[in-house]
Amino acid sequence: MYSITNFSSAEVSEGDNVEIWGVYSDKNNVGMPSITATIIEKAEKKKGFQEENPVKKPEKQVTETLSQKNAVAMANDYLDYTAFSKSGLIEQLEYEGFSNEDATYAVNKISVDWKEQAVNMANDYLDYTSFSRSGLIEQLEYEGFSNEDAVYAVDQIGL
Repeated sequence: MYSITNFSSAEVSEGDNVEIWGVYSDKNNVGMPSITATIIEKAEKKKGFQEENPVKKPEKQVTETLSQKNAVAMANDYLDYTAFSKSGLIEQLEYEGFSNEDATYAVNKISVDWKEQAVNMANDYLDYTSFSRSGLIEQLEYEGFSNEDAVYAVDQIGL
């Protein structure tokens, strides 16, 4: 059994046989430094050791930025107003000044039925002009919808 009082990554490297018991702490850092936790984890896996309260690595917490929150809000606002394809909505958010990263984040964050958006856009187009079936499919693809979504939309409106 080993007692750890002062430990650095230079003392032990990956592949070393290490048996560690107890919890590391010092005056400035109560808990397990990441290198210690990694070595303990590897040692436990080799020996099949399962601790009642295993050392858990802190989860990386992703915080939504204000710009991302605003992009999400604006994406939802646009969809309340009119239909968009996924790429079309990203482009619209970029036009409004959001970075591609924030615009893409927002569009991926919201819940959208893109097939339904294609149907809505097809109906919007037919409200102000006439289209042939192939012409409307082509227009929806131009707007950023996949061929599958465009054909679905045209089928749904009966064209």
